Amino acid sequence: MKQNDTLLCLENVWKIYQMGEIEFAALKGVDLEIDKGEFVAILGPSGSGKSTMMNLIGCLDLPSRGTIRLDARDISKLCESDLAQIRGKKIGFIFQQFNLIPTLSVLENVMLPLEFQEVDNDVARQRALGLLELVGLKDRVYYNPSQLSGGQRQRVAIARSLAVDPDIILADEPTGNLDSKTGAYILDFLNGLHTNEGKTIIVVTHDLNIVKYAEKVVYIKDGEIEKVEYT
Repeated sequence: MKQNDTLLCLENVWKIYQMGEIEFAALKGVDLEIDKGEFVAILGPSGSGKSTMMNLIGCLDLPSRGTIRLDARDISKLCESDLAQIRGKKIGFIFQQFNLIPTLSVLENVMLPLEFQEVDNDVARQRALGLLELVGLKDRVYYNPSQLSGGQRQRVAIARSLAVDPDIILADEPTGNLDSKTGAYILDFLNGLHTNEGKTIIVVTHDLNIVKYAEKVVYIKDGEIEKVEYT
């Protein structure tokens, strides 16, 4: 593996939570490399540590010990404002619960990350409209999330995740609240972003259907990486 191809590197990463007088290690000495443009699935049962790993990869939390490098920059000891800046520019998030703001229209939800980056309003609007057309929702731009189906809301979430053209799309159980047909559509769409746009896709899930899309499958159990398979 060429060093300059490595986008994300975890070295001996621990995450320890203090629960009263008891310490609980959610991650135990994890080592993992993810290359630019890879489609990676992180698989594990509930309580395995995969959500903790997602939070660390997504700059939503810091490790207790160890090093995390993103684009060769050590992010494991950054302050919250620096982490927020990285999240805003480099990572697009897709969540199981969609996390759309109910009082905003579909268009406004997709424009939101661009507004955080202080992009000109007209530019942000055109970018958001183009993304909503890409996900097949150009006729729903003025709807509120409550007027959409679950699959449509997840497509809005995907459009929003692409707003700032991030290096990484990080999806947490993206098919968890969807029927199998809609879930397959979402996975096909993410695969298209990987194949056609060269996006790095990281999907955290317990859904084994993801395996046929991923190039690298990371199996995690009890806070440790059990094995890594290349497909």
